[in-house]
Amino acid sequence: MRKFVPYVFAALAVFVFVLPASAADNPQKPGKWQIKMEMEIPGMPVKMPPINWEICLTEEDLKDPAKAVPGNDPKKKTDCKVGDYKIDGKTVTWTVDCPKQNMKGTGEITYTDDSYAGSMDMTVGEQQMKTKYSGKWLGECTK
Repeated sequence: MRKFVPYVFAALAVFVFVLPASAADNPQKPGKWQIKMEMEIPGMPVKMPPINWEICLTEEDLKDPAKAVPGNDPKKKTDCKVGDYKIDGKTVTWTVDCPKQNMKGTGEITYTDDSYAGSMDMTVGEQQMKTKYSGKWLGECTK
Protein backbone atom coordinates (compact mmCIF):
# COMPACT_ATOMS: atom_id res chain seq x y z
CA MET A 1 0.00 0.00 0.00
CA ARG A 2 2.85 2.42 0.77
CA LYS A 3 4.05 2.31 -2.85
CA PHE A 4 0.98 4.07 -4.21
CA VAL A 5 0.57 6.72 -1.48
CA PRO A 6 3.02 9.26 -3.04
CA TYR A 7 1.27 8.92 -6.41
CA VAL A 8 -2.11 9.37 -4.79
CA PHE A 9 -0.94 12.52 -2.99
CA ALA A 10 0.52 13.94 -6.19
CA ALA A 11 -2.67 13.29 -8.12
CA LEU A 12 -5.06 14.40 -5.39
CA ALA A 13 -3.21 17.59 -4.61
CA VAL A 14 -4.03 18.82 -8.08
CA PHE A 15 -7.74 18.23 -7.60
CA VAL A 16 -7.92 20.47 -4.56
CA PHE A 17 -8.53 23.34 -6.93
CA VAL A 18 -10.39 21.62 -9.75
CA LEU A 19 -11.00 24.15 -12.44
CA PRO A 20 -14.33 24.28 -14.24
CA ALA A 21 -14.45 24.08 -18.01
CA SER A 22 -15.54 27.70 -18.33
CA ALA A 23 -13.72 30.50 -16.54
CA ALA A 24 -16.88 32.62 -16.68
CA ASP A 25 -18.71 30.01 -14.57
CA ASN A 26 -15.79 29.39 -12.23
CA PRO A 27 -16.98 29.79 -8.61
CA GLN A 28 -13.39 30.02 -7.34
CA LYS A 29 -11.77 33.43 -7.32
CA PRO A 30 -8.12 34.15 -8.04
CA GLY A 31 -5.73 34.96 -5.25
CA LYS A 32 -3.79 33.32 -2.47
CA TRP A 33 -5.46 30.23 -0.99
CA GLN A 34 -4.67 28.27 2.15
CA ILE A 35 -5.50 24.62 1.49
CA LYS A 36 -5.97 21.65 3.77
CA MET A 37 -6.24 18.04 2.59
CA GLU A 38 -7.12 15.10 4.84
CA MET A 39 -6.99 11.52 3.56
CA GLU A 40 -8.83 8.58 5.09
CA ILE A 41 -7.70 5.12 4.00
CA PRO A 42 -9.54 2.23 5.67
CA GLY A 43 -7.15 -0.42 6.98
CA MET A 44 -4.17 1.89 7.37
CA PRO A 45 -2.66 1.28 10.81
CA VAL A 46 -1.88 4.98 11.32
CA LYS A 47 -4.10 7.91 10.38
CA MET A 48 -2.37 10.14 7.87
CA PRO A 49 -1.82 13.70 9.12
CA PRO A 50 -3.50 16.58 7.27
CA ILE A 51 -1.48 18.34 4.60
CA ASN A 52 -1.57 22.15 4.54
CA TRP A 53 -0.13 24.53 1.98
CA GLU A 54 -0.71 27.83 0.21
CA ILE A 55 -1.07 28.46 -3.49
CA CYS A 56 -1.55 31.51 -5.66
CA LEU A 57 -4.14 31.10 -8.43
CA THR A 58 -4.17 33.74 -11.14
CA GLU A 59 -6.98 34.73 -13.50
CA GLU A 60 -4.99 32.90 -16.18
CA ASP A 61 -4.89 29.70 -14.10
CA LEU A 62 -8.66 29.80 -13.72
CA LYS A 63 -9.14 30.16 -17.48
CA ASP A 64 -7.29 26.93 -18.36
CA PRO A 65 -8.80 23.81 -16.78
CA ALA A 66 -6.15 21.69 -18.55
CA LYS A 67 -3.64 22.97 -16.00
CA ALA A 68 -5.53 20.98 -13.36
CA VAL A 69 -4.93 17.68 -15.16
CA PRO A 70 -1.74 16.08 -13.84
CA GLY A 71 -1.21 14.13 -17.07
CA ASN A 72 -0.35 17.40 -18.78
CA ASP A 73 2.84 17.74 -16.72
CA PRO A 74 5.43 15.18 -17.88
CA LYS A 75 7.41 15.67 -14.64
CA LYS A 76 4.55 14.15 -12.63
CA LYS A 77 4.52 10.96 -14.74
CA THR A 78 0.77 10.46 -14.43
CA ASP A 79 -1.89 10.01 -17.03
CA CYS A 80 -4.88 11.24 -15.06
CA LYS A 81 -7.84 12.60 -16.97
CA VAL A 82 -10.40 14.84 -15.31
CA GLY A 83 -13.86 14.78 -16.85
CA ASP A 84 -17.58 15.19 -16.33
CA TYR A 85 -17.25 18.74 -15.01
CA LYS A 86 -20.55 19.98 -13.75
CA ILE A 87 -21.13 23.38 -12.24
CA ASP A 88 -24.31 23.97 -10.30
CA GLY A 89 -24.16 27.41 -8.75
CA LYS A 90 -21.14 27.33 -6.46
CA THR A 91 -20.71 23.54 -6.51
CA VAL A 92 -18.33 21.79 -8.89
CA THR A 93 -18.38 18.01 -9.42
CA TRP A 94 -16.02 15.90 -11.52
CA THR A 95 -14.62 12.44 -12.18
CA VAL A 96 -11.00 11.38 -12.47
CA ASP A 97 -9.42 8.35 -14.13
CA CYS A 98 -5.72 7.51 -13.77
CA PRO A 99 -5.12 4.22 -15.66
CA LYS A 100 -1.38 3.99 -14.89
CA GLN A 101 -2.09 4.23 -11.18
CA ASN A 102 -5.24 2.05 -11.45
CA MET A 103 -7.10 4.92 -9.80
CA LYS A 104 -10.65 6.25 -10.34
CA GLY A 105 -12.83 8.60 -8.41
CA THR A 106 -15.46 11.28 -8.11
CA GLY A 107 -15.32 14.59 -6.32
CA GLU A 108 -17.29 17.63 -5.28
CA ILE A 109 -16.31 21.06 -3.97
CA THR A 110 -18.68 23.81 -2.85
CA TYR A 111 -17.38 27.37 -2.80
CA THR A 112 -18.39 30.41 -0.78
CA ASP A 113 -16.92 33.84 -1.44
CA ASP A 114 -13.82 33.22 0.69
CA SER A 115 -13.66 29.47 1.27
CA TYR A 116 -14.50 26.03 -0.04
CA ALA A 117 -15.08 22.52 1.26
CA GLY A 118 -15.40 19.25 -0.53
CA SER A 119 -14.36 15.66 -0.84
CA MET A 120 -13.24 13.04 -3.29
CA ASP A 121 -13.92 9.31 -3.17
CA MET A 122 -11.18 7.26 -4.83
CA THR A 123 -10.51 3.64 -5.62
CA VAL A 124 -6.87 2.64 -6.10
CA GLY A 125 -6.81 -0.97 -7.19
CA GLU A 126 -9.23 -2.43 -4.69
CA GLN A 127 -8.41 0.07 -1.93
CA GLN A 128 -11.05 2.70 -1.13
CA MET A 129 -10.12 6.12 0.20
CA LYS A 130 -11.75 9.46 0.89
CA THR A 131 -10.05 12.82 0.75
CA LYS A 132 -11.55 15.90 2.36
CA TYR A 133 -10.59 19.36 1.16
CA SER A 134 -10.99 22.80 2.60
CA GLY A 135 -9.67 26.11 1.40
CA LYS A 136 -9.59 29.65 2.68
CA TRP A 137 -8.99 32.71 0.53
CA LEU A 138 -6.19 34.80 2.08
CA GLY A 139 -6.27 37.76 -0.29
CA GLU A 140 -4.49 38.92 -3.38
CA CYS A 141 -1.36 37.11 -4.53
CA THR A 142 1.94 38.69 -3.57
CA LYS A 143 5.06 38.46 -5.67
